Amino acid sequence: MSELSPKEIGQRLKAFRLGSKYSAEEIAARIGISRAALYRYEKGDPPKLETLESIAELFGVSLTSLMGVGVEYISSAISFFERMRQNEAESEHLSVMFGLVSYLLTTDEFDKYLMISIKEGLPSELQGSAEVERHVSEVLAVLKERKKGYRKRCPGMVNLASATNLEQFLRNGFVGTFDLPEEVLLERREVARREVENVINLLEEQPIGVQIGILVDSVPSTHFQIFRQPERSTLCLSPYKLTDFPNVRLGVGMLTSAPEALELHQKMVTELWGKALKGRRAADYLRKMIKESGL
Repeated sequence: MSELSPKEIGQRLKAFRLGSKYSAEEIAARIGISRAALYRYEKGDPPKLETLESIAELFGVSLTSLMGVGVEYISSAISFFERMRQNEAESEHLSVMFGLVSYLLTTDEFDKYLMISIKEGLPSELQGSAEVERHVSEVLAVLKERKKGYRKRCPGMVNLASATNLEQFLRNGFVGTFDLPEEVLLERREVARREVENVINLLEEQPIGVQIGILVDSVPSTHFQIFRQPERSTLCLSPYKLTDFPNVRLGVGMLTSAPEALELHQKMVTELWGKALKGRRAADYLRKMIKESGL
């Protein structure tokens, strides 16, 4: 599949539209097209180059990012997670190197406390902002669609998780700020414990297609995921955090299908997978971690 395929361009159009401050009607009016035409482009009808140039300028992105030439740079969490959802929808296998565990493997309770933690961690000047509330709600909606799509399709997954980050999660609790009453902090630590217990269950039950490794050594600070699709592969690098002290507002995500980038990151996954604890050993390690955390 070519990077310049109308279908791929349409997917990027939708992702950037969702992350923009404009409605579909406003975009169509500013570009000088109908709303129906905009939706047709998102579904794969090829737009004219000048139309793409106008849309890219309106969204504040480069034309090359919109067309998928080289690296896509995405400064909106909504757009970034939508692009992840789109890629996951066509993937046969995922290689995930995130700090805790893949969001796709978390519980439904995780979503509830993620929203709470994001909101309580906002700077005081943004607390109660209707625009920020909308942004957070839309981010969570896209994330839930990702999880729903994963559970429906169940592509294979290799997930490398950091023992250090899991331990920090247990000690901090699922919080967005330290400035919480003691009883709330205890509740949030219990939430974190249940999520780590969910990882233990996955390690022991070994669902078909899911392989989890726990890294006890130093791990890269960069979070990334590789999407393996029938005719192409894509690498995404994420600046966002979805656990304790979450961040879904600031950062620039990147997606690329450059062979060198894919090869280097896949090599890292393979190397780290060989060092990771797996199965019963990993489960026992996490049980000991929970015990030592005092939970």
